[in-house]
Amino acid sequence: MAGYWIGLVDVHDPEAYQEYAKRATLAIEKFGGRPLARGGRRVGLEGAEPPGRIAIIEFDSVEQAQACYNSPEYQEARRYRANAATGQFMVVESLS
Repeated sequence: MAGYWIGLVDVHDPEAYQEYAKRATLAIEKFGGRPLARGGRRVGLEGAEPPGRIAIIEFDSVEQAQACYNSPEYQEARRYRANAATGQFMVVESLS
């Protein structure tokens, strides 16, 4: 079953965040990740909206998403995000 990597990211240094985004994209592609949503327009329907950007990346499985996150490539990218943004990240398994 597919795994969906969901990130809620509050960017406070957009210029530095661009380097993270570039490096993270390479790691995600290496592990077969497919971006479904990155930033862009959103419409709140109920409850408090999280600040910042929402990213949804589809992987073939939860394990593949975890492997990407734990990879040396993504961990290197993550260091660039450390001073540019704060966030929450999780992986959710699809129903089918």
